[in-house]
Amino acid sequence: TEQWKALQAHVGAIHKTHLRDLMADADRCKAMTAEFEGVFLDYARQQATTETVDKLFKLAEAAKLKEKIEKMFNGDKINSTENRSVLHVALRAPRDAVINSDGVNVVPKVWSVKDKIKQFSETFRSGSWVGATGKPLTNVVSVGIGGSFLGPLFVHTALQTDPEAAESAKGRQLRFLANVDPVDVARSIKDLDPETTLVVVVSKTFTTAETMLNARTIKEWIVSSLGPQAVSKHMIAVSTNLKLVKEFGIDPNNAFAFWDWVGGRYSVCSAVGVLPLSLQYGFPIVQKFLEGASSIDNHFRTASFEKNIPVLLGLLSVWNVSFLGYPARAILPYSQALEKLAPHIQQLSMESNGKGVSIDGVPLPYEAGEIDFGEPGTNGQHSFYQLIHQGRVIPCDFIGVIKSQQPVYLKGETVSNHDELMSNFFAQPDALAYGKTPEQLRSENVSENLIPHKTFKGNRPSLSFLLSSLSAYEIGQLLAIYEHRIAVQGFIWGINSFDQWGVELGKSLASRVRKQLHASRMEGKPVEGFNPSSASLLARYLAVEPSTPYNT
Repeated sequence: TEQWKALQAHVGAIHKTHLRDLMADADRCKAMTAEFEGVFLDYARQQATTETVDKLFKLAEAAKLKEKIEKMFNGDKINSTENRSVLHVALRAPRDAVINSDGVNVVPKVWSVKDKIKQFSETFRSGSWVGATGKPLTNVVSVGIGGSFLGPLFVHTALQTDPEAAESAKGRQLRFLANVDPVDVARSIKDLDPETTLVVVVSKTFTTAETMLNARTIKEWIVSSLGPQAVSKHMIAVSTNLKLVKEFGIDPNNAFAFWDWVGGRYSVCSAVGVLPLSLQYGFPIVQKFLEGASSIDNHFRTASFEKNIPVLLGLLSVWNVSFLGYPARAILPYSQALEKLAPHIQQLSMESNGKGVSIDGVPLPYEAGEIDFGEPGTNGQHSFYQLIHQGRVIPCDFIGVIKSQQPVYLKGETVSNHDELMSNFFAQPDALAYGKTPEQLRSENVSENLIPHKTFKGNRPSLSFLLSSLSAYEIGQLLAIYEHRIAVQGFIWGINSFDQWGVELGKSLASRVRKQLHASRMEGKPVEGFNPSSASLLARYLAVEPSTPYNT
């Protein structure tokens, strides 16, 4: 489009600027902020001017962004390759909202499942639900992979140190089992007693290979200790395949539904996340998390683009990736409670936007998607910030919280622990933007031979979020901001952010390998039908007797 070309032509003008100079413009700095309900965004340290942002709004108009957002909220089948609506927003909508899929309002169905979760979690947490030996259950292991794991783990980790949530979770444990590696099984059940443990098996179809093998492994752990009749008391499911749930030994009444208009990586607000989190923290706290996400849904749908936080973030990401040529993004929360945010956003972003063709199947003439990684500050500063300061240019998201979940001030210290943390949060973006010049170093009498090593070029883009606090509500807000930001990027790039065909090929090849391993282990058959490299690796693997011999 002309609007895309206008941005391409504008890149040269931006390359002639430096953030040192751009940041001296007080009006620009003031203009490059947005605020909604205690979430403050400052994007003045982006390599952009107000003219850049205007051009990005024109690109959004050309890409029909507003129309695409409405189509998502209206239940249109925007996931065209799977012929599905994309309605994770319905999972946190108010009870009286109307959101249709195939002409049917899905909100009552959502609330029916939430009401069931609320009732079950209250029975469970009160001690009325007992295990096979009559003991109340206080430990929960949630078995699922990908979106059934990363989102709920992020929320759980963020809530663990929130005072209100921590009080509700006293005496309870929530663990997650995702990887099919038996080491993960060992870790997830270490020091747990089957007598007091409830297992939640999360699989929409109840056929996900890794999840079902893990579920059978945990089932064996329960049965070997408590007998086969214990399964219905110690295992429940999040699934739509009630037939397989029942065959597994789980009471279908203890299966909690979700729908095909919920993508796995967008499912934390469904029973996938709400059930295990409610068992740990109680439904009222999880509902606050859902309300936080819903507040951003409403903001995303109704706010003007100039003040729309997810839209601004999405457009700036497109600018950084497709025009400035920066393929990565660092997610840097200055909050240990958010340590699992980056792993969740990795999946959310890279599975959504890691595409090479448009929604119509045409190869893209530009790179789409971002390489996401991150670590909480200040840990990251002692890890990979060296590269960000003096190596490659990687746009950064700095996330700070005004009120700590666990404040500490030691008498006699210059500042509190949280202020020490936040000193770094405020300093790092300026260090990246301004850098340090050879002239400054000479004025400090730095040795001439060290000046090249100690020079920081600066002009490295970042943006800063400042949250008022980090309760369940703000955690929900943060999740929804990233979800919608990623959708905006996909809408602009013209791709389908809601399918994931790229995960299929490896799975189908693994099925072939699985058959070969079975044939070689059980029948002594040689490795056949693989390329020389794979055949050699497989032969080397099979040459060693397994630690647990197969029962022939």
